[in-house]
This record gives sequence, C-alpha cells and structure tokens, in this order.
Amino acid sequence: MPGPPRPDNRPPYARIAGHYRDLITSGQLSPGDMLPSIKALAKDCNVSTATADRAMKVLREEMLVRGIPGVGTEVVGRPVSLSSGAERHDRSNKAQSSWGVGERSSEHMAGIVPAPEEVASALGISTGDDVIRRSRVYRDTHGIVAHSTSWIPGEFARVLPELVRSERLKGGLSLDLIASATGRHCVRRHDEEAARIATEQDLELLELEQDTVAAILVLTARFLDADDQVLEYGVDLGAPGRTRRTTSEVV
Repeated sequence: MPGPPRPDNRPPYARIAGHYRDLITSGQLSPGDMLPSIKALAKDCNVSTATADRAMKVLREEMLVRGIPGVGTEVVGRPVSLSSGAERHDRSNKAQSSWGVGERSSEHMAGIVPAPEEVASALGISTGDDVIRRSRVYRDTHGIVAHSTSWIPGEFARVLPELVRSERLKGGLSLDLIASATGRHCVRRHDEEAARIATEQDLELLELEQDTVAAILVLTARFLDADDQVLEYGVDLGAPGRTRRTTSEVV
C-alpha cells in the first residue's frame, strides 16, 4: 500500500483526496484495493478523523471509491467522465487549469477561418465572416476524452494575436485573455447537451475508424458579456463510452 501523502498548500482533506485520486488514476491503486481505515488515515496524515472522512467523501462523490459498511473503503476504478466547456472554464478559474483528473491536452491548432453556418448563428455574425477557430484534444490514461473547439469572433485577433497561434495559451483560457485585454468579461453562459451517432468528421476528430458506429455526447456552450454579445462558442465532442457526472447540493 502506498504511503501517506506529502505536505502541500491545499486544505488537509483536499490534499489527502488528491493523493489517493492520483494513485487511482495512475493505476497504482486498482479496483478492489482497500484504502486505510478512517482512523488509520487520520493517524498517518496527522489529521482529525473528521478531516479523513471528508477526504473519503470527496472520492466517493467522484465515484472513485465506495464505502463498505463494516469493511472499509474500496477502490472502484478510474474516472471516465466528460467535462463541458463551461466546467473547464469554472475549473480554470478555481485551479488555473482546465484539465480534469488525469487529463492532458495536445494537438493545439488555431487559425482564422470563414464561419460555418452553425457557428455564425451561435456567435451572432454572418456565415463566412472571419472567426478564430481553436481546437485541442483532451486525453487521459484511457485515451481521448474529448475533442474541443473554441470559436471566437475574428475581431479579437487584432488585440490578441496569440489566439491564432497553434499552441497552448499561456496566462489562462481565451476568455481570461479577452477579459484582460478588452475589459469584456463573461457574465453568463448558455449550455446545451445532445447525443448523436458520430459522423465521419466526428470519427476523424476522435481518431476512430471510419466504419465505427457509436453514440457520442456533444456539449456546447455560449459565453456572453454584459451586453449579451457572444465572446466564445465552445463545442466538445465526447469520445464513446465517456459519461457526464455532476454533483449538486440538495436543499
């Protein structure tokens, strides 16, 4: 069994949860493995049993572990969840990273292209107008999580030329850079989720064989400023087998 986590700057419960999350997502802990008891965990990490229990609650909510009454906490598996563009934006605001647990992004591509009809409608511009297209692929240890595309009005290329460079942005997401450069902040967003049978283009973007028949989730988000002008339109194509998980407070 791997040892207790090393100190860092996060709250103790988050540090403990993060330590075991990393062990699970990296495969060092496998489904069926048992975690230390709450009492043993509290002693090893020099925290209260309430803090240790809160850490395990976080992992249970993420469906990485399950509690077995009278036995302990069992590892269930690795996450296969799919985040929307809005959730990645929220995550970036909180943790300065849009990546989910165990994720990395690659194949960052960008450029100015004529706006397709769907994109033009979402952005409130005319079909064929210049639009910035930024795309990247999110991966974890299981493979592709999602192919993500951000469509941004072409006007922003003048003040933010980095938006059209084929590289990962530095200093935040595109919305962060737009807010910093122009003062136009995202104040609301509209999210939609739909399922469809993957098209030939979907299969290519998700690196699947062209004869594959699979259902995928399509998550879209429109980010608007205080004047209801769209700053960005995001489209995430979830790889087959990925699921959506959300946690809400019940009041």
